[in-house]
Amino acid sequence: MEKKYYDPADLKKFGNITEFQEAMGKKFFDWYGEVFKEGALTEREKALIALAVAHAEACPYCIDAYSSTCLEKGADEEQMMEAIHVAAAIKGGATLVNGVQMMNHVKRLSM
Repeated sequence: MEKKYYDPADLKKFGNITEFQEAMGKKFFDWYGEVFKEGALTEREKALIALAVAHAEACPYCIDAYSSTCLEKGADEEQMMEAIHVAAAIKGGATLVNGVQMMNHVKRLSM
């Protein structure tokens, strides 16, 4: 059997992160649960944001989890892909805007 670094079955073990540090793990899950409750944003909107961030962070576990959550919360495939495009545009723009730092530095060195 070939061993893989990413195993989709590991997503079900996420709750076990409290095993090595129960107090902090519990605080994380309490906060995490609170964050995803309906508030100024709907649960569907929060799921779409989470899906976009999951892609920007390239977390396969989060991508699996929030793809399912988005569907459960009523998002469709077009909305999900659009959210991913927003994340990609922001990540690309953030990379490029840091080019200004490089340009400023090169200009200072060239003086």
